[in-house]
Amino acid sequence: MKDTPGWASPGSAPSDGQETGASGPADAAGRPDPAQPAQPGQPADQPGTQPQSPGVKWSKEQPPPGQWSAPTGAPAPGQTPPPPPPGPGWGTPPPPPGGYGGPGSGGWGGLGHGGPGYGGYGAWGGGWGGPPPAAKPGVIPLRPLGVGEILDGAVSMMRTHWRTVLGISLVVAVITEIMTILVQRLALQNTIDSDALDDPNASPRELFRAMGDALLGSGVLFVVSLVGTVLATALLTTVTSRAVLGRQVTVREAWRDARPQVLRLAGLILLLLLIGIGALAVGVLPGILVAASGSPVGGTALAVLGALAGGVVAVWLAVRFSLASPALMLEKQGIRKAMTRSAKLVRGSWWRVFGIQLLAALIVGIISAIIVIPFGLIAAAFSDGGVSGLLDGSTDLGWTYLIISGIGSVIGSLIKFPISAGVTVLLYIDQRIRREALDLELARAAGIQDPGSGTQATGS
Repeated sequence: MKDTPGWASPGSAPSDGQETGASGPADAAGRPDPAQPAQPGQPADQPGTQPQSPGVKWSKEQPPPGQWSAPTGAPAPGQTPPPPPPGPGWGTPPPPPGGYGGPGSGGWGGLGHGGPGYGGYGAWGGGWGGPPPAAKPGVIPLRPLGVGEILDGAVSMMRTHWRTVLGISLVVAVITEIMTILVQRLALQNTIDSDALDDPNASPRELFRAMGDALLGSGVLFVVSLVGTVLATALLTTVTSRAVLGRQVTVREAWRDARPQVLRLAGLILLLLLIGIGALAVGVLPGILVAASGSPVGGTALAVLGALAGGVVAVWLAVRFSLASPALMLEKQGIRKAMTRSAKLVRGSWWRVFGIQLLAALIVGIISAIIVIPFGLIAAAFSDGGVSGLLDGSTDLGWTYLIISGIGSVIGSLIKFPISAGVTVLLYIDQRIRREALDLELARAAGIQDPGSGTQATGS
């Protein structure tokens, strides 16, 4: 049997192509013919004819059939020859360095031939160069994703579909910021009095009233911001899901697809906020009761510990239900079903989901701060109190300050909305690929004929 080029089977000379141990003439298939004994004086591995060159001399003493090894030195007298190595085939270990096909030989599969091939370390027994690349019709390959691929996919979605992404983010950010400015200037500035928080001589009633006003103002602004976040998340979820398939989507198409689920998404986000606030309240409540009973020091300490414990529970629940939003939008589920789906997808991968979400939040927060802080300083410089007034809290929230700082907030939202929504959607898709083989469904939806090669079907 002829060996594959570049792989010389152990026990045979690289030039004869015969197997070790042939002791007579061969038949048509190259096997030794037991009916015809070997001719006297003829070497065991050279059957059939005499050597063509008269200058070739063969030793009368030959090694036993089937035990001849590479000429690395004759064994000592009386030493038993080593057993024959296994024949070539699948799973055979690669030859030593310098041998046929090994590094340094320059043969097939060796490093001198440019990479793995016939007989190289990456060929026999090691596969044919690894699995084929995954199909990538859009911004991510259709296979389980790494952390960098999820972040890169969100950025690629912004870059590839920038018209739609920036259009959605800009419209939502501008509307949200206009509402925020109007609420701060016309509604909250004359009704909220938080001066008592800076007065060490303020009475408990004044402190509670100031804290209530501050919470009211923060709550109103938070609701306004929440409305913008819900709209941006709903629209950008659709854009990201289409970007995975390599398809374009307009703002109108995104809105038409997301509109039936917008109210459900708002209810989901409000419910998750109430769950988080409830976890914190349950943790702080015992400390408040102890402080009200006449032990302010012990009550405060207990409240702090309870807040920490409640915060841990709130974070655990937030991560557990963090994939409910894309599940609700893409699977057209109800609120409870979406939360159940998120809990199922996150189960067993809580730390991974938490780490990716935390990393994305840090990146978005840093980028937004780099943009928003300079605008805030510029706005304070044009205000009555100046930059020092901004630092000590005495800056008047006039129209100039609100408009300039609002421009910075809009620019920051252009980056915050797409990355936050993109990472969440891609993390949801990645978890479904790992658990439910969603990559096959996505490949079929993208018109991929062969997911292993990325070839698209004709007419797709």
